[in-house]
Amino acid sequence: MPVIDVSDISKRYAGRTVLDNVTFSVEEGEIFGILGPNGTGKTTTVEILEGLRKADSGSVRVFGLDPIADGPRLRQVIGVQLQHTELPDNLKVWEALDLYASFYEQPQDWRELIEEWGLSDQRNVRFAKLSGGQKQRLIIALALVGNPRIAFLDELTTGLDPQARRATWQLIKRIRDAGVTVVLVSHFMDEVEELCDRVAVLSHGRIAAIDTPSALINAVDAEHSMRFRVDSDAATSILDAIRELPWVTSAQMRGDVVVVSGKSDFATAVTALLAREHIVATELRIDKRTLDDAFAALTGRTFDL
Repeated sequence: MPVIDVSDISKRYAGRTVLDNVTFSVEEGEIFGILGPNGTGKTTTVEILEGLRKADSGSVRVFGLDPIADGPRLRQVIGVQLQHTELPDNLKVWEALDLYASFYEQPQDWRELIEEWGLSDQRNVRFAKLSGGQKQRLIIALALVGNPRIAFLDELTTGLDPQARRATWQLIKRIRDAGVTVVLVSHFMDEVEELCDRVAVLSHGRIAAIDTPSALINAVDAEHSMRFRVDSDAATSILDAIRELPWVTSAQMRGDVVVVSGKSDFATAVTALLAREHIVATELRIDKRTLDDAFAALTGRTFDL
């Protein structure tokens, strides 16, 4: 039985449809991603699951509970990191955790969370003085202090530098490894590919697809490319033959590099041709298809962030 069951929910603001008959479920123990451009309904979806907003129509159950009617019971088993989480500038790390722990019937020991999330040295540091990465670790700890069974993390790494983002990814994996189901809202393709067991792709308020990241990528016939160096005379003689291969859409010289674009398994056909003609290719690189390619193929658009 899924821990989250969403059936045909819709939501409108001032006559504008934000969610249009959205249906999905989340299994216990997985990291479930909700992916889409800004303004496509990701945060609204999660806020409905958390009981912060009410759907105009449809059904939502989290652990069998209605987030609105059973709000007080549900809040004891979920942890929430909002898209924009701010604390009073002068609140110290330990004070924030102690305060949040008081909201729950059976909280974790916040002293252990300080150790676990690498905040020991910042225990007495005020919120305004924390770095971006330290703030994110504190926010995660606050989401976990109530011993939740599900953690909702909304745009957790927005604004972080690449090193801090990747460090935060490791923290999210640790949450799942501790037995907590994670619902992760993101508009970063690489983040979803790295972390999520399954992902729902939202476009214009609707579910465009739900599957594992790899399955979404493999299911679409997105164009990608390969490049390599060969002797200049060999390149001239081989370009026309490459263009005739199945799934190849273009082949051209860029300086002394051959660049071939195509779909499906065109790269295998190209390398087989080179072998048959006894042409040695060096510095060969195949650009893999990505979740960005899958998103564009599924929705007919790229991310308009």
